Formats: sequence, structure tokens, C-alpha cells
Amino acid sequence: MLLAGLASLLSASCAQTAPDHPEDAVVLGALLPFSGSESAVGRNLEQAMLLAVGDLNAAGGLDGKPFDLRSRDSHSSAERGLDQLIELLYTERVAYLIGPEENDIARQIAPDVKALDVFHMLPGYAAPSVARSEAKGGWMRLAPSPFEVGCALAKIAVHDEIDTANSLAARDDYNASVSSSFTTHFAALGGRILPSVTFTSGEQTYTKNITTAFGSHAGRTLLAANPATASTIVTEWAVSGSPGTWFLGPALRAEVLLSNIPTGSLDGYLGVSPSLSLRSECQVVDEAAESLDCTTGNAAAFIDHFSRRWGGEAPLPAAHFYYDGVVLIAMGLAYAQATSGTVPSSGHELRKIIRDLNSPDNEAASWRDLSSAMARLRAGIPLRYVGAAAEYEFDGYGASVHHFMQKWTIDGDRFVDLAPVAVTCEPWK
Repeated sequence: MLLAGLASLLSASCAQTAPDHPEDAVVLGALLPFSGSESAVGRNLEQAMLLAVGDLNAAGGLDGKPFDLRSRDSHSSAERGLDQLIELLYTERVAYLIGPEENDIARQIAPDVKALDVFHMLPGYAAPSVARSEAKGGWMRLAPSPFEVGCALAKIAVHDEIDTANSLAARDDYNASVSSSFTTHFAALGGRILPSVTFTSGEQTYTKNITTAFGSHAGRTLLAANPATASTIVTEWAVSGSPGTWFLGPALRAEVLLSNIPTGSLDGYLGVSPSLSLRSECQVVDEAAESLDCTTGNAAAFIDHFSRRWGGEAPLPAAHFYYDGVVLIAMGLAYAQATSGTVPSSGHELRKIIRDLNSPDNEAASWRDLSSAMARLRAGIPLRYVGAAAEYEFDGYGASVHHFMQKWTIDGDRFVDLAPVAVTCEPWK
């Protein structure tokens, strides 16, 4: 009886926590880090996507068909994460893939995305570049590119009259690209680049790397790394006497960094990350100095919406992009079905539809009123999306275009927003 009671209790518990997957659903597959070194972000990003799915289903779904999210754990590991992605593509046969956060996993799965011609939405900061033309596979990238990040950091350095700079960067594709973009832009703006240092994440200590990087006595040293590795570096740097001055890469705007470094050790240092102010919420107050004044009403409304759904929890900045990624897919499918009578059979085709919908010439539709937006799309009216993170427009390859970045600093145990930075660097030749 005791065993039977225990089995009954466990069964009831699993029934309450297991996801309820509708049978006749439009399935979205997602790979997120629920365990491992990046586990602090996985649940929050999934909550954002589940919120979007709920909002879309309340708005009528895809002509009455519900949307459904199937999440898998990357384990913050390239090998194990790739196995999970392959299961989503070949066993679950999902046609719409979201994530992963890890750059190297996204790159490894690219041949399969192309071969199967599925649609791949990349909301993460560290997502690979999509600046390539493909006849199959539909890639779209939502967060700012390393080019835009590097531009903003270089402009801050020049504005602060910094003469020399270098970087201490992880060897992964994303952080290496951020480092290269920063130093290239800084040199183009008249700064002098000193020798930079690279490292492999997951080492026991980074003392030698720190000593070498700050031995150049650069005016600023960019730290480009994931939060877990950066917390070790910053702690060792603080213990060694805090030589030099940091710039902080976008991935470091994370609570897990602040909770794992000596309190106050990064106070006053500057970083950039994606701005959550809409372009229409920003005004140029000094064109010569490129000074911007931005409000944050849209982001605040989304934070409130998210918190109400998830018991007071706040969304990470990246969660805004994950919410938008789900909605952009749904809008593209709804418009395609209304105008052609069917959903696209090709990821490449869906990418083109989403890109064309988000033309500045089309009427705007906000995440705050998806019921109206989906109804108008079902009537064949093209709408561009004003999302939780941005008013979207895409280049010819499917990468979101960003016009400014958010500058911030650290004060004790919190991040403090400063004036945004315009992204106006000339494209590289």
C-alpha cells in the first residue's frame, strides 16, 4: 500500500509538471541550456517562448491550430547539445527550430538545417553570422552582430579619449568576433591597438592570461567571455590588485556574473548590450555628438507581462528576443497561409516572407495586441512586427538591423543603464 501510494503520488506530480502537447499543433523546437555552465539562462528563455506560445494561442493560433513548444537541454555542451538537436530534426521532425544559445552547436547543425531546408531562428547574442546566401535553409538572427557591438565599444573608447586598447577574449567564434570587431573599429577611428590575448574557456586559472593582457598597459581591455568564465577571470584579476581598466562584452550583462565576483570589483566599468528601447522611443538630442535620449516604456510593459505570468520573475534581456523569435515565425506562417492557402514548405521561403513582412513600408503590429495582429495577417494584410526587443527590419541575409546599443555600468550588485550609443560605423570593405 505504501509503494502504491508513493507511485500514485509520483504519477500525480509528473502529470502536473509534464508539458501538455496538443496533438494537432504547429510544433516549434528549441534547444536551451537547462544544465551545465550556462544553466542560469535556460529556464528564463523557455519561459519567454512559452509566454509567446500562450499569447499566440489566445489570439487564435494558426487559423485555429495551436502552437506548441518542444524544448531540449543542450547541457551547455557541444556534443550533447548536438545530439538533442539531431533528435529534434530527425525524430521529432520539427520544421521550425529556435536556438541554441551556444555558437558552436549552431554552426555544427547548419549542414542539417540546409539539407532538410528547415527554418532556423537565432535569437541568442552569440548566434553565428547569417551573412551568406543559401538556396536551402532559412536562417534569421535577431540580436546585434559582433560588428555592431564592436562599433559601439570603439565609439565609447574614442569619446572617452582612450588612445590604446586590447582585449582578453575567449577563443570561441562569437567572443573572438566581438574582439576582432572592436579592435578593427577602434583602429579605423584612430586608436592604437596593443597585443590582445586569447584563452580557452573552462581552465582552472587565467592568471598568466591576465598578466599578459594587462602587461601592455592599454587604456582599455575588452573582456569578451561567457559569464561563468568571466567571473573566474575578474576574481583572479581583483586578487592580483585590479590592474588596468575593463570594457565588458554583451554576454556579461548577467546576474550570474555579479553574484560570483567580489562585490564592487567592476564598479564603474562600461559595457554594451542590445538596447531594448524601440527605435521610435529614441530621439537624437545632439546630432554632431550622436547623443540619444531613449525611453523604455515598451520593455517595461513586457517585463510586467512576463512577471505576471511567471510569479514575479523578470525576463533576462535575451528573453525579449526569444519571445519575439516565436512571434515572428507565427506571423510569417499566418500571412503565408492567408495569401497562398498553405504554409511554406521551405525554411528559405519562410525567411523571405518574414523579411518582406518587416519592411518599413508596412503597417506596424505590436506584441501587445497579437489578437488584432494575427486577425489582420489572416486577412492577408502585411504587417511589420514591433516586438518586445525591437522594431524589426532585416538585411538581405535575414539578420536584424540595429541602430544603437545600450551602454551600461555596474554599481555594486546591479547594472545601471547609461545613454545609448548610435551604431554608425562604415561597413568594412
